Amino acid sequence: MPPPPQALSAPERAEPLDFERVHAQHAAFVWRTLRRMGVREADLEDVCQEAFLVVHRRLPEFDPRAPVAAWLFGICMRLASDHRKRAHVRRETPVAQPPDEARPPEQLESVARTQARARLDRILDALDEDKRAVFVLFEIEQWAMADVAQAVGCPVQTAYARLYAARKQVQEAVARLQGGER
Repeated sequence: MPPPPQALSAPERAEPLDFERVHAQHAAFVWRTLRRMGVREADLEDVCQEAFLVVHRRLPEFDPRAPVAAWLFGICMRLASDHRKRAHVRRETPVAQPPDEARPPEQLESVARTQARARLDRILDALDEDKRAVFVLFEIEQWAMADVAQAVGCPVQTAYARLYAARKQVQEAVARLQGGER
């Protein structure tokens, strides 16, 4: 569950954050963000660990008055972008899946969820990085638009424009999928 919008605002903190607390409170958010920003499932654990290495290294520089989630999102964005840029270098061959009739019903449900997630990933992959970031934070993480704009470093109206464009692309992609294009 995404943090409530008020949790995204920077509370007044007397003491600096410690790494263990940041990790405990935000590990799930970092994982979801990396996944939704295009990090492959097979690489997710490694990239998540890399994100927290960056957090550990940069924590002394963090302004405790700033929203932690926005700072973490910026780290995740850069790592996911780097990961996608390196992805074209990797050569992998897909492993064939057993036919559906060879699977138990509970595994078929899991397969359906996995396929739905893969379709969502393809749709999100088609968005440019700026639109994808706004769409993920606003529509999926359910952040307030002011927090989204702060996290991606743009004015609120620009964030709304990116959201509008992203929604249009997502709706068109869903329409194509429903029309039989896969």
